[in-house]
Amino acid sequence: MASGKQTPRQKMINLMYLIFIAMLALNMSKEVLAAFGIMNERMEASNVKTKESNEAFLASLETKASEDSAKYGELYQNAQQIKTLSQEYYDYLEGLKSEMMKETEDPKDYAVMDKSDYLDQQFFQGDNLAKGGKEFMKRITDYRTQVAAIVPAGIKESIKARFETGDANGKVEKRDGTKQDWINYHYEGFPQVASLAKLTALQADVKATEEDALKSMLEGELTSQVSLKNFATSLLATKSAFYSGEKYDGKIIISKTDNSSTPVKAELTLDGRKMTDGKDYRLEAGGVKLLIGAGAPGDHTVEGTLYFMQDGEEIPVPVKNAFATISKPNAALIAADKMNVVYRGVSNPMSISIPGIPNNKVTASAPGLTKRNGSSYVMNPGKGRTVKIIASGILPDGQRISTPATFRIKDIPRPSGSVSKQTGSLKLPRRNLEIATISAMLEDFDFDLNLAVSGFKFKVPGQPTVAVNGSKLDSRAKSALKRAKRGDAVQIFDINAYITNNKSYKLKKVSPVVVEITN
Repeated sequence: MASGKQTPRQKMINLMYLIFIAMLALNMSKEVLAAFGIMNERMEASNVKTKESNEAFLASLETKASEDSAKYGELYQNAQQIKTLSQEYYDYLEGLKSEMMKETEDPKDYAVMDKSDYLDQQFFQGDNLAKGGKEFMKRITDYRTQVAAIVPAGIKESIKARFETGDANGKVEKRDGTKQDWINYHYEGFPQVASLAKLTALQADVKATEEDALKSMLEGELTSQVSLKNFATSLLATKSAFYSGEKYDGKIIISKTDNSSTPVKAELTLDGRKMTDGKDYRLEAGGVKLLIGAGAPGDHTVEGTLYFMQDGEEIPVPVKNAFATISKPNAALIAADKMNVVYRGVSNPMSISIPGIPNNKVTASAPGLTKRNGSSYVMNPGKGRTVKIIASGILPDGQRISTPATFRIKDIPRPSGSVSKQTGSLKLPRRNLEIATISAMLEDFDFDLNLAVSGFKFKVPGQPTVAVNGSKLDSRAKSALKRAKRGDAVQIFDINAYITNNKSYKLKKVSPVVVEITN
């Protein structure tokens, strides 16, 4: 459309061009308005879905918090706080939208939503913000600050960026390089449907923020659960003790030791006896702490069920473990290799055990061997020069072992005759010998045997030998003693002695006693 003088025809053509361009602009504006409207519809539908998803997530989190407050309690409280803040801000934005659309007859007729009157009047007053504009800015700022203070550190910056309101001065740089207030840049002079879509987009940001916060908190909890800081190692094997030369079949396992792995209850027995919570065991992070004693020597079994809470349901975990108790050593075992001796005619006490095997699973056998209790035995050897004792036991894996040991059998040593507890050659006054008791003694013998004398022979120099029955001088022996002179050596020999509790055993010949008369 050139300047200068134009013919009427040219003017008509130019006018038609102007009308055509205006019609194109009008059609373009309606398409843009419709596009904003369709976008608003989709965001509102998405907001509904996100809201339903968040509510379901919170309901599940509430259930978990009721089951395990240590693990999910604080997490659920933070989630509730974020939900409250989000719902308040979401409702405020919904109120703005409702007021904006109050005068619109058909909320789907986007072509007529080209005016900016409502928000212009609500937010702006000349070059300043109206009361509604100040509240709008306060709402978005407060929500951003409060939620960012609660959410995990990993998403704080994304929350701040999502609800950004310009630079430190609240300004936004335009395409021409100049700066404008953030609220003016986004809401002043915009068509109603565009502002409607922007408010719905803010609502979508609120729901997305709520969703991101919940997911991030849960991921943080899951990360904490699988962190190796919450695990400990232990050894698991088929039995509690192994022997030299065996192949160890254990393995190192890891188990959780935080509050999330604490059983809710336990039903346990020890060797069939019901165990009591607080007395015999205690529930703690990672399992159950047993408070029992080791018990008597032998195998012991702990079995039953542990219960853990999972998704509102008690999950049973079976328990069946065993441990072995052996007698505690209280002395060293020292043996002289050449002194494996038992004495005939004596009850020889013996201790028989196998290290690592309880006494109730050890047996011993030999001629004359009798078990008293535990590892205590008594050996009464019979004829022969040796006796073999075989000790057998059952290992924890069920294997039986046997060990033989050979002992020499010796007779009781030769007793010594004694007068008034004195042996060999001694000096006594005549009167002391007359009333003395003749006895037999086993000197330096390990067994305290009770020996008695049934008779002996008595010889005074120059006098006939007198055979005496019993352990004291009779009248004939005393008569012979009166004829003894000072310095005479009186002999007491052929002393007949016996063991009071084993008269059938024949002792060796008793050595004689020689008494020098001193008066």
